[in-house]
Amino acid sequence: MKETIRRFALDLGVDDVGFVSARDYASPQSPPLDTIFPGARSLVVLAYGELDSCDSPDSHVAMNGRMDLMEFSRSCNYKVSRHLQRTFGARAMTVPVSYPMEMKEETKGAVGQVSLRHAAVTAGLGAFGSHNIVVHPRLGSRVVFSAVLSDLDLSTDPALEKNPCTECGLCVRECPAGALGEPGRTDLMKCIRNSQPYGLGGAIRFWSRFGEAAAAERKAMLKDSHFWRLYQAGHIGPQYFCFKCMSVCPVGRAATA
Repeated sequence: MKETIRRFALDLGVDDVGFVSARDYASPQSPPLDTIFPGARSLVVLAYGELDSCDSPDSHVAMNGRMDLMEFSRSCNYKVSRHLQRTFGARAMTVPVSYPMEMKEETKGAVGQVSLRHAAVTAGLGAFGSHNIVVHPRLGSRVVFSAVLSDLDLSTDPALEKNPCTECGLCVRECPAGALGEPGRTDLMKCIRNSQPYGLGGAIRFWSRFGEAAAAERKAMLKDSHFWRLYQAGHIGPQYFCFKCMSVCPVGRAATA
């Protein structure tokens, strides 16, 4: 059954596939699986390689590449879920690459309903690198994941025997936010302020200032490029403006630093 599912996903263009029994999945922050899908017994974890857009000095081109990937991943998620339903009579639910997710002060909008990082590592699709994201043995750090939850009883794939991360330190040194200074921990707020300047935090800061500004300053603020970027982000969703920890990683290709 696993090989049939794996082949179906790979034929869609997914780069790699791993399986995790719900019994083996654990996340330090995401909610328990049974609060999302009562009766869930396994996860099919799908891996996608980032486009070379993440190397672009133009942040809009870089983000567009991520949006292309996210759109493709949604299609694959749906098709794999329908395959599980039609072929095996399973109940299935999808977990996206990123949004939507729980948005509240306690999580800072940064905790997914399922930790795809931990699921991917458990599924043998990679290991945590010095930047605390997953390093895939072939795709390196240029990889993101989605998943399909189901009530199929699928066993967990073997974990990697060796961590692909070379511990070269490039990701730590090149992080423009200085968010990776403490081994094994990412300073989340430093990362978000730099990588998502037009996200929720940026909107709160802008509108708080706008509410206290005089009429002339308000008019100037609405003509400023910062407002126009906030406006765009409000329509297309949170935008990432930093892919440095992915782009400098030498695993899977030459470093670009």
